[in-house]
Amino acid sequence: MKVIPMIAAELRRLTASRMGIIALIALMCVPILYGGLYLWANQDPYAKFSEVPVALVVQDEGATSTNAEGADETVNYGDDVAENLVEGNAFDWQKMTADAATTALHDGTVDFTVTIPSDFSAALTSASGTDPHQAVIELETNDANNYLASSMGTQAVEKIRSSVAQMVGSEAAERLLTGLSDVRDSLSDAADGASQLADGAATASTGSVTLADGTTQLADGTAQLADGTAQLASGASQLADGAQQVSDGNQQIADVADQAGGIVQDAADTLPQIRTDIADTLASQGLTQEEIDAVLAKLDPLGERLQQGNTTVQDAVSRIDQLAAGAATLASSARTLSDGASTVATGASAAATGAAAANDGAIQLRDGLATLADGTVELRDGLANGVEQIPASTPELRKAQADTISDPLRVSSDKVASAEDYGAGLAPFFAALAAWIGIYALFLIVKPVSRRAVTALHSPVRITLAGWLTPAALGALQMVGLMGILAITLGFRFDNALGTLGVMVLASATFAAIILALNVWLGSVGQFLGLVLMVLQLVTAGGTFPWQTLPAPLAALHHVLPLGYVVDAMRQLMYGGNFARAWWDLAVLAMWLVGALLLAMIGVTRMTHRRTLRDLQPSLIG
Repeated sequence: MKVIPMIAAELRRLTASRMGIIALIALMCVPILYGGLYLWANQDPYAKFSEVPVALVVQDEGATSTNAEGADETVNYGDDVAENLVEGNAFDWQKMTADAATTALHDGTVDFTVTIPSDFSAALTSASGTDPHQAVIELETNDANNYLASSMGTQAVEKIRSSVAQMVGSEAAERLLTGLSDVRDSLSDAADGASQLADGAATASTGSVTLADGTTQLADGTAQLADGTAQLASGASQLADGAQQVSDGNQQIADVADQAGGIVQDAADTLPQIRTDIADTLASQGLTQEEIDAVLAKLDPLGERLQQGNTTVQDAVSRIDQLAAGAATLASSARTLSDGASTVATGASAAATGAAAANDGAIQLRDGLATLADGTVELRDGLANGVEQIPASTPELRKAQADTISDPLRVSSDKVASAEDYGAGLAPFFAALAAWIGIYALFLIVKPVSRRAVTALHSPVRITLAGWLTPAALGALQMVGLMGILAITLGFRFDNALGTLGVMVLASATFAAIILALNVWLGSVGQFLGLVLMVLQLVTAGGTFPWQTLPAPLAALHHVLPLGYVVDAMRQLMYGGNFARAWWDLAVLAMWLVGALLLAMIGVTRMTHRRTLRDLQPSLIG
């Protein structure tokens, strides 16, 4: 018996009765029903979120906030958030009271509740006060209704939090930028004032240098003046002492002159009396008048000379008295001059000390004003730099800047390979799983390696090929039908439709070889192990979550079992990914196919050459 007749015989057996035909058709439809119905049900669940009922409780009482213009205004962020949520239509938001929402969640009328508390706006505006604290959005879920609904609620609240943070952050940033604009204007005015101050300080510094030079000259002059007046005071004191000595000497001379003048005057005054006395004495001695006159005539020249001498002496005494009086006046004046020179010297010394102190102060003023001038220049430059660092803005620019500050990151996403929706993303996994299930179901009725064929034939290769080609061909029909459902009924887009179909057919043929080998070696137990192997591949293929999230033993199986390679190859071809990866996946499937067929051939060989009574015993299962 050849391969083709054996396949035909098996097909005749399967279609020998009406019930057999029905059973074959039903089993052929298993992968179509499994893959098609599941992917239909999950084709785009995100588009139906707007029908998920959610209770929205708004208790916000509002708050007073300062707007960007600095005026107070009443805000109610709770109402704004609620309005945005209802208009966004992400869920079927239903506004309720707190009690009604609690009852609805408990009864399952809504899947979760979102509550905006009474202090929501007050908390959002508290950052500018003395008691800043975070606002709270309350999420309440009920896993007894639906666990994934709880997960969706968590994601929804996170989006609300992000949206509110962006909205409030934008307003706060706009107020901050407005404040910075005002600061910039003030800094600009301050920079202008600092520039004027710097100019004035520079002028003052220049004047202080001139002042310091002048006070230095003044200090030097007053020091010389102090030295000169000290010398003058010393000379005046010596002059006063000398003048006093002269005055004292002149006074002594004047006293002697006065005494001499008095004596001479007395002599001159007594001369007439003496002449009379001489005349009387001569007369008493008997001299005649002529003799007396002759004697007196001889004495008269002496009298005249005495009178002339008295006149001269009295004139000299008068001059000496004048000289003494002048010397006394000179001594008094010299003493007054000495006292004045001493006072002037003391004042000049004090002036010199003050001028020196003034010079020191002027030098300090000069240095201080120089430092002030440098400081004002730095202040001017710093303020000017500060003005430049704060960009000039307009209300429109501040609004754009505030929006950027509140939401600085925009995600730009691109896809090397793209699945159009959730259902398309799951399609490779469930199509591959459907291929295994379809082959597994066919082997419930297909008997590709019959005992009669094993007994009658002696070619393990032909027996194995005939036993494999029957389910492989039926599996190929299953994959064509499933492909039609995916592409036509569900409308999935395929970047390489023929390539994807080829992967599905190869996968079905590989699975047929694997289950054939299990059946050949273990019979019904092998069929059961096919179910176990399906479960293992279900969790290790990485069809939903990435395989890297699996525990280490299961992750190791991912690199061995064939279903994961089928999923990966379909993804590359369906989404337009890396075709080189797809070829590697197909190579692994081919190795599984050849290996399984070789293993089946070895089993068939064992059956043809070493059959025993044990082989004729009924199978444990079925």
